[in-house]
Amino acid sequence: MQQPALDALLTRIRIRTDTAAPRPTTAFTDAVVLVDGRSGSGKTDLATELAAAWPAPVTLVHLDDIYPGWQGLDAASRHIHDELLASDQPRWQRHDWVAGRAAEWASVDPNRALIIEGMGSLSRQNAALATFTIWVELDDSERKRRALARDGSAYEPYWDEWAAHELAFIAREQPARLADLVLER
Repeated sequence: MQQPALDALLTRIRIRTDTAAPRPTTAFTDAVVLVDGRSGSGKTDLATELAAAWPAPVTLVHLDDIYPGWQGLDAASRHIHDELLASDQPRWQRHDWVAGRAAEWASVDPNRALIIEGMGSLSRQNAALATFTIWVELDDSERKRRALARDGSAYEPYWDEWAAHELAFIAREQPARLADLVLER
């Protein structure tokens, strides 16, 4: 994202944070930003750029570190709500993809801004506890090309399975409609 567009996005988020009514049931005192979109859409790049441009220390959480396997999209979305956004002591648990099991917990400082990126972050429950929500769009062929170029043979056998989970989540939660901003990449 070009710097002027990134600055404008940060301004929109800051205005929302400063003027939004307090979010009940969340421990976070600064912005909570959800960046969602289908695989390969550019949400990780966007979230990383936002975190780097943020004017103060920020916590960036990637759902790729949380999904408990290829069928874990819904579980990770619930985990973000229950353990991170709605918790008095925010934390998340890493999934060890190599061992195929849950790994260590990471605590999150609720006094820092929080950016969560990943497919499944923008559910109705999670949006209710967020300050600003973003849905990232990209056409299907380009998404697939980018995702497979990034992850190669490790991802290719799971592309269709993961896409089915994405489509089910989208049909149920309608994250683009929940978004404060739909960003075409």
